[in-house]
Amino acid sequence: MLAVGVVWLIPFVWVIWTAFRPKDAGMNSFLTWQWTFEHFARVWEGAPFAQYYMNTLTIAGGVLAFQLFSLTLAAYAFARLRFFGRDVVFMLFLVQIMVPADVLIFSNYHVLKEFGLLDTKLGIMLPYFASAFGIFLLRQTFKQMPLELEEAAMVEGCSRLGMLWRIFVPLSLPVYISFAVVSVSYQWNNFLWPLIVTNSVENRPLTVGLAMFAQSFETGAQWAEVSAATLLVVAPLLIGFLLFQRKFINSFMHSGIK
Repeated sequence: MLAVGVVWLIPFVWVIWTAFRPKDAGMNSFLTWQWTFEHFARVWEGAPFAQYYMNTLTIAGGVLAFQLFSLTLAAYAFARLRFFGRDVVFMLFLVQIMVPADVLIFSNYHVLKEFGLLDTKLGIMLPYFASAFGIFLLRQTFKQMPLELEEAAMVEGCSRLGMLWRIFVPLSLPVYISFAVVSVSYQWNNFLWPLIVTNSVENRPLTVGLAMFAQSFETGAQWAEVSAATLLVVAPLLIGFLLFQRKFINSFMHSGIK
């Protein structure tokens, strides 16, 4: 694990080193105390990263909000309700986990084209509104909750939705946080699908914007600016993971997922 961690850490340290150092000192092997924020200012002025940030936050937040709503209802139905074909339908949901998202790019693109949703934020978000992994994760959590809590709520006259909102959701908060980390990180790093769907700055997320910036004529060979832009993109995600990593790991341990 330490060896893998070091291998992962080397390019990250190099990016930080190059982003905060002057161009001449950044590629120098000697250690000097020259540091600068010039590259970040140049990157922020050279590309509409503020717009990219807003687009990414809108896409990641919109997908997460709809996923939390849909997987909560689906997980409760699979965990607590009895209906014909429940296990078969649940197995069909699990099959989606084994299907890579890239396989469906061609068919999803034609669907969006028919609905006129190309080059829109909704078009980027639509294929990810349902999450088979999230349904499975939350279902395992709901199944572990004591039946006595549900029976006591029913005696008090609480409805199904009331029990779901007052009992199941609060007790499953660590699982929601862990899934939010997974969902946001996936949408934050998603590149291929937004690259195919979007054509305008108003809808491009950070990953596509970073690729366009790195391949531009002015900055194609400027490693300092590219490193600064890369750090701008990954820094919010790293900070969020460091803040919620304990709850993220504990939720998977309690759910019995290895």
